[in-house]
Amino acid sequence: MSELRMAGLVIPTAETGPANPLPPLFTGQDTHAVADASDADEEMRRNIGYGRLTSVLPYTMQDRYGRARTPREHRVAVLENSTLRATFLPETGGRLWSLVHKPTDRELLFRNPVFQPANLALRNAWVAGGVEWNTGTIGHAPTTCAPLHTVRAERPDGTPVLRMYEFERLRRVIFQIDVSLPDDSDVLLVHVRLINPNSHEVPVYWWSNIAVAEAPDVRVLAPADNAWQFSYDHVVRRIRVPEYDGLDRTRTTRAQEAADYFFEIPPGKRPWIAALDGQGQGLAQTSTRRLGGRKLFLWGRHAGGRRWQEWLSEPGLSYLEIQAGLARTQLEHLPLPAGAEWSWVEAYGLLSADPATVHGEWAGARAAAEAGLASLIAPDRLDAELTAASEWVDSPPLEVLSDGSGWGALERLRRTASGDDSLARAATPFPDSTLGPEQEPWLALLGEGTMPATLPGTPPVSYETDPAWAPHLADAQDWLGLLHQGVLHSAQGDFALAEAAWSRSAAVTPNAWAHRNLGALADHRGDLKAAVDSYLQAHELTPHLLPLVHELLDVLIRAGLPSLALTVTELLGSEQRADGRVRLLEARAALDAGELARCGALLDEGIEVATIREGETSLGDLWHAYQSRSAEDTAPERRATPPIPRAYDFTLRPVTD
Repeated sequence: MSELRMAGLVIPTAETGPANPLPPLFTGQDTHAVADASDADEEMRRNIGYGRLTSVLPYTMQDRYGRARTPREHRVAVLENSTLRATFLPETGGRLWSLVHKPTDRELLFRNPVFQPANLALRNAWVAGGVEWNTGTIGHAPTTCAPLHTVRAERPDGTPVLRMYEFERLRRVIFQIDVSLPDDSDVLLVHVRLINPNSHEVPVYWWSNIAVAEAPDVRVLAPADNAWQFSYDHVVRRIRVPEYDGLDRTRTTRAQEAADYFFEIPPGKRPWIAALDGQGQGLAQTSTRRLGGRKLFLWGRHAGGRRWQEWLSEPGLSYLEIQAGLARTQLEHLPLPAGAEWSWVEAYGLLSADPATVHGEWAGARAAAEAGLASLIAPDRLDAELTAASEWVDSPPLEVLSDGSGWGALERLRRTASGDDSLARAATPFPDSTLGPEQEPWLALLGEGTMPATLPGTPPVSYETDPAWAPHLADAQDWLGLLHQGVLHSAQGDFALAEAAWSRSAAVTPNAWAHRNLGALADHRGDLKAAVDSYLQAHELTPHLLPLVHELLDVLIRAGLPSLALTVTELLGSEQRADGRVRLLEARAALDAGELARCGALLDEGIEVATIREGETSLGDLWHAYQSRSAEDTAPERRATPPIPRAYDFTLRPVTD
């Protein structure tokens, strides 16, 4: 009998923490930036250049977590039948945390034993493990560590449906995930739809990222003879699979470098991907044809890749990812027409095939896996599921299980006020009861024409970047309204108007937020002197905000003012001074100021930066720079650079073959 219930799951947890109140006006390092796509065809190159964003606004950053973990009960939704038990985290992007094959008591996914945020997502915080639902734009989704609206629905035969949905603010679209486990099903069925409620085309993105345990006997299979390889040198290469340059790329423990492999599935072929162990068993994922992309991601066996694996989980554990997406690669967006919606069905289950065959030559291995997949779920069954879903995906919820954000409710009210009912949908209601503190200033602006009076020492609680809000802010005269006016202008790329609005905001009422934005804009323009001046004013007004301290120290160092950066650190409180990022910046400033002993002492004591970014090499670079400077007075023949400590080696080497 199929069952849906709510429960609690205790996991050692590092809390995500409060949002960073500083608006992310400009993107930082982009691991998906493409430097060379000359191997790609014209369609792929067009899609790579289409729909790119310059910021994750209106979202704020989730970068105030640490590494200390304590047991915490997470609220979970459990969907179960006689074959499978699926556990979801509604408050963490609806992530499928665990999928157990009950007859064999086998976990099909990589179930992370800890909940540890790390800096891999668009908003920074991301956790490894399970199945993650990514939409919005290229990268780990803005909602990956945020709650989704979670409700109970029902298929016509009474089978319970776990529905999770949200209003996605980057593209202003609705995504809806309907998950079911019919009584006789050997696979978890996931129906997804993207709905464009706008009167214009929207660039869209979707990838279902599936983590499975990595082991020497695991092989990844997909119906392709070629793949698009992409790694940290940002070059797209078309290669043969499984073997390329003498290495079988489908056996991940043999690879040294971290890389993506996007399988080039021929048109008309059933899309699927599987990770099978030495017994010929493992997780398989397949879908209807709309979701046609498939990918393998691996961290590699070099020191940096292994360090990332333990950073995201616990020592001795490792995983790989098999993924499914709308486009051929994760470097692309596709155009969703005005008022349109796209739907597909995914299936997840245990595939069994002859082990000798799936670990043998490629064509035979694929054929054996495809036969096993056909036994697990026939392709016409998925097509039938997609057709039948039209009878129930628009049905209203039967019960609210967990609330998402209030942004869908605010957008529904804004649109309704102008006669647009495109967000008033029965299947995905955004009730007024979900409106909260983040929406309150905008609700007041919508209803009363002005935001509530706010003390300048109080950080803004949220931002909007939809041009539809511009008329509501056009007559703003207060510091907060002018601040938001500037953010709107910046989001549209009109930096002159943004600068004018922030300058007026600071003149009307001195506030750290306008000065910081002026500093960030000056930095973006390359005017480090002006950036330093604005950041120092912001810090003077709000000296205790750690994200602002990080930005100020970084600007001071890059402006060639390491001694001033050291002075700023010496005036910080003990808690801020102990922060890992502050210690890293202090060590860098000490090195640049010639205070080698101070830099060396910090390195020897240990620097742990909880928010070190995927692809960031600052710790390793600092270590090597310190060793080089320390050896300057040593005769060349006596110089010997010690190996970089494992704790500092996060280097993700690009594929060089």
